[in-house]
Amino acid sequence: MAISRRTFTQTLSVAGLAAASRQISEAQSAGIFQHGVASGDPLLNRVILWTRVTTTQPVDVIPVEWSISEDPSFRTVWQRGVSYASPIYDFTVKVDVPRLKPGTTYYYRFSALGASSPIGRTKTLPLGSVSSMRFAVASCSNWPFGFFNAYRLIANRQDLDLVLHLGDYIYEYGNAEYGDGSKIGRVPAPNKECITLSDYRQRYAQYRTDPDLQEAHRQHPWIIVWDDHETANNSWTDGAENHTPSTEGDWSARRAVGTQAWFEWLPVRENSSFDSRIYRVFQFGGLADLVMLDTRLAGRNEQVPESSPRVADPTRTLLGSEQESWFYRELSVSQNRGTQWRLIGQQTMMGQLLGADGNPFSADQWDGYVASRNRFLGYLGANSVNNVVVLSGDIHSSWGNEIAPNPFIGSYVSQAVEFVGPGITSPAIEDPAQAAGLQAQIGATHPHVKYVDLNRRGYMLVDIDKDRAQCEWYHMRTILERRAEEDLGRTLQVAAGSTKLVAASGPSRQRSNPAPFAP
Repeated sequence: MAISRRTFTQTLSVAGLAAASRQISEAQSAGIFQHGVASGDPLLNRVILWTRVTTTQPVDVIPVEWSISEDPSFRTVWQRGVSYASPIYDFTVKVDVPRLKPGTTYYYRFSALGASSPIGRTKTLPLGSVSSMRFAVASCSNWPFGFFNAYRLIANRQDLDLVLHLGDYIYEYGNAEYGDGSKIGRVPAPNKECITLSDYRQRYAQYRTDPDLQEAHRQHPWIIVWDDHETANNSWTDGAENHTPSTEGDWSARRAVGTQAWFEWLPVRENSSFDSRIYRVFQFGGLADLVMLDTRLAGRNEQVPESSPRVADPTRTLLGSEQESWFYRELSVSQNRGTQWRLIGQQTMMGQLLGADGNPFSADQWDGYVASRNRFLGYLGANSVNNVVVLSGDIHSSWGNEIAPNPFIGSYVSQAVEFVGPGITSPAIEDPAQAAGLQAQIGATHPHVKYVDLNRRGYMLVDIDKDRAQCEWYHMRTILERRAEEDLGRTLQVAAGSTKLVAASGPSRQRSNPAPFAP
């Protein structure tokens, strides 16, 4: 982006505001906030609030008032202020609210053009001793494949601290290129592959009209990273499998507009240099540090064929040297600070998955960057970094993995565990019988895989205390109609000080007396 929102706000002209005021008095109030509200990137004393203003009036600047309270009825307002919507940012509004209290639930709302937004609910991160952490994990929401029932069920969980989204928030394809929404009224807009800034903006605008996605954003703060489909399938730093320069232009231009729309439409804190850096850390008191990575665009080398010996080439990298060094520093800082758990939120599956020919199933995953995985595991061992839980998406299926350099030997030693979440709607293997057969084959040949489901869509619920980290996989009964019904697929946990996944006795206990929902 050429200028920051702060700079833009500070340099508004008096004439521009006066013109906006005249047009605001004539504007219609209906449908002003049709894309809802959202919050994200919570810190101890700050949180991002987001909304978008929709108007048919030819305004250049729209003042948007915001307020935040500890009370859902707003009897006492903690803070209030004014921001501005402009076509420069597609009329999206972000406010980085300061001076908040740690570990506190807040309620917020916006008003503009004579209309008020829905009330949202958010929560800051806690400080000091923390007994538990509870959050949902989502990824891979493809509009034409089905309804976002999993988002509704996430929204309905009153006791979550946050929602962690691991990428593929949108998909870039036109209808029937990857999912046909004709029969269920979910044809992507625009109905073509997204390439330009206008294309990506329109696609986000469509997704954000979904009532289930809106409600999940309204009730919980989100922490988000992108994967490939926010730009183009199987992307890397300098290109993508689904990008043809001869017909679709320069990759750097497409990447720039794809990431610009992502920053505009999601409640993510923008860094001061606007260099599209999304790797960052969130501290959950002394209980857990959440390290978010960019395994897609920050430093990834181009994918190689699965049969190529270059999958083990030590010069190839998934993270890039700058991010990798930063990552290791953050792990050591967390360990030395005495934090109990280190959670790693990232895009592609880390655990090994081999095909019948013995080659990696997908070189787009960490299997295609063996040296990067080995360096990571080597760093854990050499620096006594323990209690590491990797959280992954991308593969549209459910996995519980133990992570080791070579788990195919009889006495492998794992150094971390991995929970991989299913897609919200994106499919893996649609035929249940075929999925069951392959699951059995994987179970017989992959000793580090402690759970796999290749058929069902859904989300993960992760519950952590000082003694264990537990994951529950919840699967939708249908995505072909709007019906929020789920089944518990499996529950696994790892004890503090261990790197072995074991079955839990049952789902984690819901918290008592959670903060009220936003009304």
